[in-house]
Formats: sequence, structure tokens, C-alpha cells
Amino acid sequence: SGIRNKQKRSELYHKLKHQKEASGAKERRKRQKDAARAEELGLEPPPKPVQHTLENTREADDTMVDPEDAEVMADENDDEFAGVSHFANARAPKVLITTSYKPSKIMYTFLSEMLELLPCAEYYKRNGFPLKKIVKFAANRDYTDLLVVNEDRKQAGIINGLLLVHLPDGPTAHFRLSNLKLGKDIKGHGRTTSHKPELILNHFDTRLGHRLGRMLASLFPQDPQFRGRRVVTFHNQRDFIFVRHHRYIFEEKETRDSGDAKGDSAKKKKAVTARLQELGPRFSLKLLSLQKGTFDSRNGEFEWLPKKENKTSRRRFFL
Repeated sequence: SGIRNKQKRSELYHKLKHQKEASGAKERRKRQKDAARAEELGLEPPPKPVQHTLENTREADDTMVDPEDAEVMADENDDEFAGVSHFANARAPKVLITTSYKPSKIMYTFLSEMLELLPCAEYYKRNGFPLKKIVKFAANRDYTDLLVVNEDRKQAGIINGLLLVHLPDGPTAHFRLSNLKLGKDIKGHGRTTSHKPELILNHFDTRLGHRLGRMLASLFPQDPQFRGRRVVTFHNQRDFIFVRHHRYIFEEKETRDSGDAKGDSAKKKKAVTARLQELGPRFSLKLLSLQKGTFDSRNGEFEWLPKKENKTSRRRFFL
């Protein structure tokens, strides 16, 4: 950048780039030779270099928590989810699902698959009621959560939002929904059963992420039925939550190992492998806001909102 002459600056740039590529190729050849040498001697190959990604180079966050921390455990015992079945077995989760006004045909297909994903959910038609009245209706009938699926007003059939209200005291989380793929559109998809699913929550590591993970976990019962081999996964990566619904099976297969010397017959070994079958639906969630209490668009107090001044780097994440 200190060279003013554009031609010389370009020549120096290409020279440095060529040197970097040549040194990288030299290191790759050396690693391949060391791996081949170790294989000949029957030794373990040298470890592969760790690839730098946005996840493993993320900025350090002061709000990262350890689930075994005494302060975190004390907060969990006093938060809004402490009385839900998933954590204290005090009451079973009971979820009410509704939609925005005038849902499309695709919305009804998505709702039918969501009712299969959530074993404790029931659907109620919106019928033009405002959201605050629906929140009161659900709370008075002992529902633990309210799930409102939103659809694009300008373009029917585009499901773009999800509002999750924990009852009776909140909080309320608003998500942007994207990359939706219904079960019927997934190649080789399976049919779900009525068994209660297992739940996997990955990488909800900060205070905000830990709280959001508990909110999502409260939608499911605590006692999964392992016989059904159903599993629902919420995987957080770069603050995008990927939702997947699978069935798994363990199989014992015979594998063949070639003999150590020439002429030796191949040996048979038994190995246990796992296979997955996706049930659907498949979609991604992005947190837009977390509000204290139940839904209140005018006077609500927000726990978290995305702010431009906080997003100082591509390697800074909040969940």
C-alpha cells in the first residue's frame, strides 16, 4: 500500500501471491509424504492442520456460560421455565399454534408437519382475533406456550416469521423463518410416529443463547420415548438456528479387511453403523428480538434487540 506506482505495486502483489502458493504447495507435499511414510510403518498419520472458520475464530464473549456454574443453575431455578415439565416435571407442556390472517394452502401443510414435530401442540384457527386476546385465551386455558406462524402479506405461500410466547409470564421471542423445506419435498423422507421425540440443543453457549435454548426446550416433554427413535435438533451456527427432524436406526454390518500379507483371505469384522432418515419439516430461524413478558408491541420491554453498534465484526455472535 506504500508503493505509489500502480504497475510496481501489482508486480509485487503477484510475486508475493506466487511465493505464498508455492510455500503452501510445498507444505502439502511434505504432509502427504509424511502420511504415506506413517502408513508404511503402521503408525498414526500426523494430525491434519485445523482449518480456520468463523466459528473457531469467533470473538471472545463475556456472557459465555458453563451449564454447571452455580450461578447459572440458581438462575435456572428461578426463571419463567422452572415450572415447565422439561425441567421440574410440574406440568406437561401444552402448545397452541395459530397463524397470521388468511393462511394459504402451504401454511396448512406446514402446520400439519409442525403438529407432528411437537407432540403436545394443538391448532386453533385465527378467526381475525388480535394477538393480545389470543394470549389471554391461551393463558386462561393452561397452555404453556403460544406459537404464531407468520406469512408474507404481499406474496402468499412465503412463510417468513415465527412468534413464540411463553405463558403465562413470557418471555416472547420473534424469529425470522427461512429456507423452509416441507417433508413431502425432501427426498427419501419418512412418516413420523406418535412417540415423544428426543431433543438435541447445540451451541447455545452465551447467556442469551442459554435462555433461548431453555425456551425452545420447554416446548417438548421431558420423558422421550426412545422406542420411537425420533429426534428433533436445534443447531445454532453463527446465530442461525437450524431445525431438523429425524428418525435414526442402528445396524450391525459386516465389513471386510484385506489380509496383512499377499494370499491371506479377507477377514470379516462386525461394525455398528447409524443411519438417519429425515422426517421434516426443515427450516432455519434467526432471532430478531426477545421481549420480557407476553406480547406487547407498544409498551413491551425488550431483553435483546440487534443493534448495529454491537455488530462490530463478522466473528461476533450473540447466541
